[in-house]
Amino acid sequence: MSAPTAAPTGSAEQSPGAAANASPAATRPASPSGAGPTTRPPAPRVFLARGAEGDPVRELQARLRQIGHFTRTPTGHYGSVTAAAVTSFQGKRALPRTGTTDTVTWDRLLGMTRKPTRAELHPTTADPVAAPDPRCLTGRVLCVSKTSRTLSWMIDGRVVSAMDVRFGSQYTPTREGTFEVYWKSRHHVSTLYDSPMPYALFFSGGQAVHYSSDFAARGYGGASHGCVNVRDEGKIASLFGQVRNGDKVVIHW
Repeated sequence: MSAPTAAPTGSAEQSPGAAANASPAATRPASPSGAGPTTRPPAPRVFLARGAEGDPVRELQARLRQIGHFTRTPTGHYGSVTAAAVTSFQGKRALPRTGTTDTVTWDRLLGMTRKPTRAELHPTTADPVAAPDPRCLTGRVLCVSKTSRTLSWMIDGRVVSAMDVRFGSQYTPTREGTFEVYWKSRHHVSTLYDSPMPYALFFSGGQAVHYSSDFAARGYGGASHGCVNVRDEGKIASLFGQVRNGDKVVIHW
């Protein structure tokens, strides 16, 4: 996953916006007593908000996870789940519940957490990404969560591997429900859109789990035509080799 900017780390942690040029503080006229103008503190600056992606978001998620506000594996995508976790953190600290990470929220979080380890930022693929749907707990299952935007390859309730995914747009939505893999096509090309669909695992009509170079390049700025896109080619290649026709696919919120 590409990182737009490096997250603020190091032994002397500080607000990520500290290096930015601050706006001049607003002032009031001198008081009648002649004590001079009173300086107002600058308003908090927005650091991260919905739609942001990259390592700073991954660090935010890992730090929130350390204190129990984020229960998923860090994804590096600031969506509704991350916004809800930030809102929860803000509410517990009597901060405005905006769901947006401003410099005050970030500084408070830094003071309560430690620098995440690499294992926390990039957990092993066997680490659960979310509480699985009950339909995913038995057998061989591709368990796909639209909430966390993750696919977990599970066998008898154990997560074997996990990966980031994206779905179709509102005009070509990815179907939800329980399906089966009915066809595997390693070098598939869509006959409808004339686009490559490597490592395709078809589960419902023309919808499949497959690698997407567009997802790898553009992230969540794009969408599929209904398929479940995977951005990590290595992970989908390994998954393709393990999945069999007849394995279950569960797509849920």
